[in-house]
Amino acid sequence: MTDRRLRTVDLARVAGLSTQQIRNYEETGVLPAAGRTESGYRVFGEVHRQALPAYRALVRGYGPVTAARIMRTVHAGDVPAALALVDEAHAGLHEERTALHATGRALEETAHRAPEAVGTGAAGRLRIGEAARLLGVRTSALRVWETAGLVAPPRERGTRYRLYGPSDVRDARIVHSLRRAGYPFAQIRPVLAELRREGGSTAELRSALAARARTLTARTRAMLAGAGRLHAYLDCLDRLYGQNDQDGLGDQNDQDAVSAVGTTTGSTAGAPGPSAT
Repeated sequence: MTDRRLRTVDLARVAGLSTQQIRNYEETGVLPAAGRTESGYRVFGEVHRQALPAYRALVRGYGPVTAARIMRTVHAGDVPAALALVDEAHAGLHEERTALHATGRALEETAHRAPEAVGTGAAGRLRIGEAARLLGVRTSALRVWETAGLVAPPRERGTRYRLYGPSDVRDARIVHSLRRAGYPFAQIRPVLAELRREGGSTAELRSALAARARTLTARTRAMLAGAGRLHAYLDCLDRLYGQNDQDGLGDQNDQDAVSAVGTTTGSTAGAPGPSAT
């Protein structure tokens, strides 16, 4: 692989970007530091040409904030920390997928079990004891779920009795179903939030959940593509500058290798003319 030196305008043309974007990327660490000619003009090389598609692929999968953090961490010489950011993003996506699966499961379990009994509270709503009997749980469980912010039945004016309407019973039934499946409160909250946010009929909810599943699948594929580009870029660093951290501990050699990028591309011998900074 040759390390052909590029001016700012050359790199911008190769990437289909403006020269200002190239400067911004270099100044913020998305690109490794550029070398400089004796006149002070930036000089880029093959490593910068490889860094740009890696960053743009990461943006599509991980978003601009995380993508920039990953690239800056790589260029700081801490590859293990950069890979930890990748792992963190994938773990977050897994949590979203788990919540989506739980939402679908809860929806199917409650779709045909709307409360038919009329309670003795205001407007025929169920009081806590009636709701507990309908659901097959103790009243203490309903109170715990309310304290945890999972259910929020309104109170009867005057008596302050809890009154469970159809949506409150649905929420409590979902909580009961997921608790039996071993889900902690922290994972149940986003499930309920999803159902409340989507609203509508069971068919509309199923459609919304299917659309969300397709979105997550697309994000996963974009993240895999971004991770593949990052892997190729790390290989490029290895080949160009000898960065090779076999034990994954991120030693000083990593920092030295990435730091060498700017000085290597910045040789002023035969440097391009000052047509672009």
